[in-house]
Amino acid sequence: MEGYDVVTVDDNKIGKVVGESGMFLIVEQGALMKSKHPLPREFAHVDDSEQQVRVTVPKEIFADSPKVDDDFDEQAAAEYYGLAPSPGPGTEGYGVSDAGDPSRSSEEQAARQGLEPAEEERARIREGDGQSGLPESSPALLGDRLDGIDERDQERS
Repeated sequence: MEGYDVVTVDDNKIGKVVGESGMFLIVEQGALMKSKHPLPREFAHVDDSEQQVRVTVPKEIFADSPKVDDDFDEQAAAEYYGLAPSPGPGTEGYGVSDAGDPSRSSEEQAARQGLEPAEEERARIREGDGQSGLPESSPALLGDRLDGIDERDQERS
C-alpha cells in the first residue's frame, strides 16, 4: 500500500501512504512543507487496481490531525478521530466516587435528595392510597364532557 494516493470521497487528493503503524496508515501531505499524519484504517478503503486509498474523513479533519513524528502517540490519534474511549470521571481517594460522578443511578440520587423511590410510589398507588395526584373522577373519561350535564339531552334541543 506504500506509495498509494490518498483521496477523499469528494476526489480531493490529500497525500500518499508512506507507512503503517498499528491501526493507522501514515500519510505524507504537502509538496514543499511535508508533514505526516495518521489515518485510521477504519476510515480507509483500498483500491489496489487504481493504487488508491479512499477515505471517509474530510480533508480539513485529516489536516488538523496530530502529526506523526518519532514519538507517535497512537492513543492521542485514536482519541482525535473518536476511536478511543475518553477517560471517565475522576474519583476521590481510594475509589470513592465524587458528588458529580455520572455513574450514580437515578434511584441513588433520588434517595440522597429525600425523594420516594419510583417502585415504592407505584406500589402505594396500586394499593389505593389515594395520593396518586390524579383526580378522583374524570367526567371526560367516563363519557360526560361537562360534569352534571348529559350531552344526549343537549343534542335533542
